[in-house]
Amino acid sequence: MRFVLYSRPGCGLCEELLAALAAVPAAQCYPIDVVDVDAEEATRIRYGHKIPVLLFDGELVCHGHLIVDEVHKALAYHR
Repeated sequence: MRFVLYSRPGCGLCEELLAALAAVPAAQCYPIDVVDVDAEEATRIRYGHKIPVLLFDGELVCHGHLIVDEVHKALAYHR
């Protein structure tokens, strides 16, 4: 199980979400893969206008800004 953050280089909101996620103690034991949303056409089409987009174990957690309650829900659901 891991987090995936769809981002693009130079995205300030993406950097903010990544920093906020790193500050959530319950999330710190899971790896975070930062993926360039433009690397594949399918992800660019699906998430390109919504970045940052955070997934956990393949499920959408939030986009735009980190919602800590949604992170906790995702982690609880997958335990």
